[in-house]
Amino acid sequence: MGMLKVTGLKKAFGIDELFHDVSFEVSRGDKVGFVGANGAGKTTLMRCLLGLEETDGGTIQLDDAGTIGYVEQQADFGDGTLYEEFLRAFDDVIALGERKKALEKQIADHADEETMAAYGKVVERFELLGGYDFESRIRRVAFGLGFTEEDFDKDVAHFSGGQKTRICLTKALLREPDFLFLDEPTNHLDIHMIEWLEGFLKNYSGGVLIISHDRYFLDRVATRILELAGRTVTNYDGNYTYYMKVKTERRAALQSAYEKQQEHIRKTEEYIRKYKAGIKSKQARGRQSQLNRLERIVLPPEDASFNYFALNKPPECAQRVAELEDVSMSFGSHTIFEHLSLLIRRGDGVALVGPNGAGKTTLLRILVGELESPTGRVKIGSRVKIGYFSQQHEGLHMDRTILDELIYEYGINEEQARKYLGAFLFHGDEVLRLIGDLSGGEQSRVAFLKLMLTGANFLILDEPTNHLDIPAREAVEEALMAFPGTFLAVSHDRYFLDKVANCTLELADGKLTEYLGNYSYYLMKKELAEEEGEEERLAAEKLRKAKEEKEKHKQKPAAAEKRAAELAAEQRAREEEKKRAEIGRIQSMSDAKREEMIQRAEAEIAMAEAELKGLEFQMNDPEIQSDPQKSQEIAAAYAAKEEEIEQRYAKWERLTEA
Repeated sequence: MGMLKVTGLKKAFGIDELFHDVSFEVSRGDKVGFVGANGAGKTTLMRCLLGLEETDGGTIQLDDAGTIGYVEQQADFGDGTLYEEFLRAFDDVIALGERKKALEKQIADHADEETMAAYGKVVERFELLGGYDFESRIRRVAFGLGFTEEDFDKDVAHFSGGQKTRICLTKALLREPDFLFLDEPTNHLDIHMIEWLEGFLKNYSGGVLIISHDRYFLDRVATRILELAGRTVTNYDGNYTYYMKVKTERRAALQSAYEKQQEHIRKTEEYIRKYKAGIKSKQARGRQSQLNRLERIVLPPEDASFNYFALNKPPECAQRVAELEDVSMSFGSHTIFEHLSLLIRRGDGVALVGPNGAGKTTLLRILVGELESPTGRVKIGSRVKIGYFSQQHEGLHMDRTILDELIYEYGINEEQARKYLGAFLFHGDEVLRLIGDLSGGEQSRVAFLKLMLTGANFLILDEPTNHLDIPAREAVEEALMAFPGTFLAVSHDRYFLDKVANCTLELADGKLTEYLGNYSYYLMKKELAEEEGEEERLAAEKLRKAKEEKEKHKQKPAAAEKRAAELAAEQRAREEEKKRAEIGRIQSMSDAKREEMIQRAEAEIAMAEAELKGLEFQMNDPEIQSDPQKSQEIAAAYAAKEEEIEQRYAKWERLTEA
């Protein structure tokens, strides 16, 4: 069984220590999430494990036969085609093949014993590394990850960010490694591809170590969490949600113990001061000795955060904040979407989701007036002021310092600007850095601060959590949840969308579909629709077979009835088998995963019951009652919703009783 063992690892850059006394193990089959604030040293530690960075102490042990595949955060490809890039994963094998050919030529000219022995070793190594089938392996893995034969001849530089992530993953998997190291693998992937990656990693037989700020992804994939904080690593069993629960409990327990110890120290010191020169001086000296030997509890430093990040209450605006009617967009002969309509009301928190290339950013740019639709119209409501957070930060002036950006843009003095910047974790001389020299996360912080200062009442946000670490994402979530205005956000961060959105729009295949709930509600509705579609297909298939049987046995009604009964029994057996399989899956879940599923089921029941109440209200509406067709539709929807609630309660019971 493969094992990666890290003991006492430490690393510093000059006098700045990055981490010390880092010890942990990763075995084949482990799915380990690696978390920590930006700048904590996660990528550096991973590069140390790979031998790409030198360490200042400690040991890294990997089983002799163990191999590691690495998917780095920033893909750096050479020139050439996609196929040539994949071939680079086998540079050593290709070099062995060339050596093998050279030795074969040498043997043909003069076959001495030494050359034959060298040739035997080269052939053995060439076969061991899969030298005879690596080209077929390239095709098998690449096709599995969605590439085509036509893609092989394309210049690798012309692929999108999400495709480049898949290229890196393909290269890592070509050598079938025992361990996969992934540094922010979900960056640039759309939600569909992230979900595919989740399924792939959960079924991957090797060990996986993942650096990620995607909490939803970590919840779905990770079975352990390693946190790099306070210059060392702490292990937590379970997924991200369980890690946060345990971390909070540990912090609360440590805080309680610290406060009790401080009270004990205070009382002891008071006793010593009172009696050190009196009749109880001997006891006072004894207590002083005890105090000197006492191991003091030290609280870890609080994570730096946006303590003052808040969006000011915006001015009032019209109820209908923004409307799109019959808008379309094409680039050349390529149609992105056409005839879309949309209404955003005051107070809405809207999530816009869909695959890469569906036109989400294009739709935002139409709303802010950067693009003009050749059809329909865009109407922005009265007194609506738009604040736009661009994914590419076009609103930032790269040649200005951070301080000047605020002073020139908003006419505030240096003292005010420094106060705002300090709240966004820019202190001292850091405010004099050029914006163009900042990291992606730092530029995002500046962009958010500018957004806060605009006083906008309608925020349009394009990938607002990109490049932000988890504490920064949580700060943005809290600000948006407290924001009394309106916002529309495009994001691949499903955890973020779950917390802030009360409405989800899906843009896919040129169509816009509205779901009146957060991301989990949208997923539930999609899954339910798929299940209903599958049930309808099975019912139609069953009906078709029954008709065929009836036709076949026109003269044998008894046989037809018997066959119909058999089909019904088979259907019941399939349903029972499905239930048993579901119970089996539930019983194999971790406690944390089951608790997560129970909470989700309860939320789905609450949402369905709220919808049932809404339908009941409509049924009692005199206007609807006067319309027989509409009344019949509402009654049918009510009955369907009651059945759905019954099914959801049954699922909840299986989760709680299994």
